[in-house]
Amino acid sequence: MATVTSTDAPQGGVVEGHGATNAGRMEEFSYDDSIVRMFATATIVWAIVATLAGLLVAVLLILPGLAGGSQYFSFARLRPLHTNAAIFAFAGNAIFAAVYYSTQRLCKARMWSDALSRMHFWGWQLIIVLAAITLPLGITQSKEYAELQWPIDILIAVVWLFIFGGNFLMTLIHRRERHMYVALWFYIATIVTVALLHVFNNLVVPIGWFASIPVYAGVQDAFMQWWYGHNAVAFFLTTPFLGLMYYFLPKAAERPVFSYRLSIIHFWSLVFIYIWAGPHHLHYTSLPEWASTLGMLFSLMLWMPSWGGMINGLLTLRGAWHKVAADPVLKFFVVGVTFYGMSTFEGPMLSVKAINAFTHYTDWTIAHVHSGALGWNGFMAFGMLYWMLPRIFQTKIWSDKLVSLHFWIGTLGILLYIIPIYAAGLMQGWMWRAMDDTGHLMYPDFVETTQSIVPLWWLRVVGGLLYVSGTLMLGVNALMTWMNRPSEYEVPVISAPRLSKEYNVTEPKAKSHLEGAPVLDLSKKLDIFGRMGWHRSWERLPVKFTVLTTLAVIVATLFEAIPTFLIRTNVPTIATVKPYTPLELAGRHIFVSEGCYNCHSQMIRPMVSETKRYGEYSKPGESIYDRPFQWGSRRIGPDLAREGGKQSSFWHWTHFENPENVSPGSVMPSYEHLLTEDLKYDAIAPHVQAAAYLGAEYSEADLNDTANVAMAQAERIAAEIVEQGGPAKTYEKQAVALIAYLQRIGIDLFAEETPAEAVPAETAPEGEAAPTDEPAEVAMNHANGSQID
Repeated sequence: MATVTSTDAPQGGVVEGHGATNAGRMEEFSYDDSIVRMFATATIVWAIVATLAGLLVAVLLILPGLAGGSQYFSFARLRPLHTNAAIFAFAGNAIFAAVYYSTQRLCKARMWSDALSRMHFWGWQLIIVLAAITLPLGITQSKEYAELQWPIDILIAVVWLFIFGGNFLMTLIHRRERHMYVALWFYIATIVTVALLHVFNNLVVPIGWFASIPVYAGVQDAFMQWWYGHNAVAFFLTTPFLGLMYYFLPKAAERPVFSYRLSIIHFWSLVFIYIWAGPHHLHYTSLPEWASTLGMLFSLMLWMPSWGGMINGLLTLRGAWHKVAADPVLKFFVVGVTFYGMSTFEGPMLSVKAINAFTHYTDWTIAHVHSGALGWNGFMAFGMLYWMLPRIFQTKIWSDKLVSLHFWIGTLGILLYIIPIYAAGLMQGWMWRAMDDTGHLMYPDFVETTQSIVPLWWLRVVGGLLYVSGTLMLGVNALMTWMNRPSEYEVPVISAPRLSKEYNVTEPKAKSHLEGAPVLDLSKKLDIFGRMGWHRSWERLPVKFTVLTTLAVIVATLFEAIPTFLIRTNVPTIATVKPYTPLELAGRHIFVSEGCYNCHSQMIRPMVSETKRYGEYSKPGESIYDRPFQWGSRRIGPDLAREGGKQSSFWHWTHFENPENVSPGSVMPSYEHLLTEDLKYDAIAPHVQAAAYLGAEYSEADLNDTANVAMAQAERIAAEIVEQGGPAKTYEKQAVALIAYLQRIGIDLFAEETPAEAVPAETAPEGEAAPTDEPAEVAMNHANGSQID
């Protein structure tokens, strides 16, 4: 098996399992390429499905009536399906194909268990199918990248950690190559960190097989979600693809990795710094200022190791750039790594508060995410597949010209996708903030902004169509290559010595380059340390390496999580904020199930333009009963944080029936099914009991006579609808519960209730509604914080 020497690796450093092996009893084995073929095929199938779903969602955003009023095909229900398919189906299967192919060769060992490999494959495909079934049905947690409900979450944990992780770790332990190559480091970080993120973000109280509520609420739920959400991007869409880059790019270029030392710096910096950066998604929200500032600082620091990885990848091609012109596989890799560099520059830039204030909730974020997903993840996966297909199918690729055409069509598709959406984000940011000379909003009606960017959304559809065409070309090429495969695959038998339990090779003592120079001994020691020979000992100890990686992630997490959860002043309570009534809680469950957070936020930031448009900015104590939080990350429709009491109940009823009747130009689909489907009053009690279990205070009637309490409130709302000119007997329908919730949002802050327990005003942080003996509205006016423009 060929090896490629790294330019500055220590003695014996090689790309494929660098490090000497000790002579021992020779063993014969073969690689399990059938599992690689299975995951590669799944990658191609789900690439087509995910991109087609994205194209459909893009069209439904502009033409909501295309779904024919079906609740199962609305934008808000299908968008999470598209993101899950793109991330966990397409990218996920690409990761597994890369891991199974490269790990066996880097370890000179077959995967530890063929049975676990197959269980992993079929278990993961089952998870994807369950997601495809449940999300359109509205069975969701409504948390980005973590929408799946608790039974599926448990299945994910078992398949990921115990089946995949166990098989991978045991393969490392039984390897025949002493030192672990850099790609394996990134795979280790991916497995342990994704497991931690998934488990702790999905701690819930089940209220049935298809519903649950998080143990976290409001600010703390938002913190946990973006600790998970940002690092899901980091450790599912970045670290494994970096491992892919470190293995397949040198293979395709037939060149060594540019720098061994830079690989070490890249890995450990990324693992430790990335985990801190999540709070930058929550600038100017109710998250404590210190947390978002910390997230911003670490996001800025993240730029350096990220670009270190990009430089390491691109400079691996030194002396091989002539190959890039002729080899479309290398073209895919070069563009993929370039998009990685672009995304990892843009990410830290967007974390700067002044820039984030402009771009957050706009389509700029959508363009940023897709430049990474389509450019970095997509093109790296395509390059890997085109390199692997001839090897795993043991035949020539069917059409080199089609590979090249896929590259150019895909590249054009990415550019035609992201450039209009960047422009749409800029338009949204400017129009939302635009104020005339008299201090009034220039575009007070939110729908004006939406309609102005519809032409740009159409250009995005064209770009998406081109990208989908590229994935179809890949599918055709792979199918035809498979059809030309030999009647029976050749299974080479490899011989390699078993590793001895003791590592007796004495490595020469490192000497400083500064020997003889007039410098302090400390300088000489730092010079030796900087050459990073010490890292070699870690590379031959997979369990220790895994433990150290896990500790780096946990320590960084605890520095942020402990203060957020234990220091009460981070989320000061407001006496007038009360738990939702049973009917409102049922309505909130409908709101969550419909995925309304995909289009609406519930977080007014302390900016003049936002408070003029929506009202008083949001306070941390207002969301203490929000499980899950619904702050959102994009505004296709207006913010709902102060929606309560703004419109009549009949207005909401009409809005669900046909949004354009009350908001001409709206791109919101009809929710007529809420007007026709009955509300199951008997199903509300578990929601109330779970909320009470987690600390919400309810009366005996609320807990023991839930259905009748909810019915009484529904009848009052139904009477209002009749008085306002609406139909009768609406209390039977789901829409009434949702109306009850919408009419409640944001009004507690202004309630004229004297708090039962007074807290000295000076203990409330600046900008918060201090619980005093005054009415809440007066106290709020006294505590108004500064606003930024």
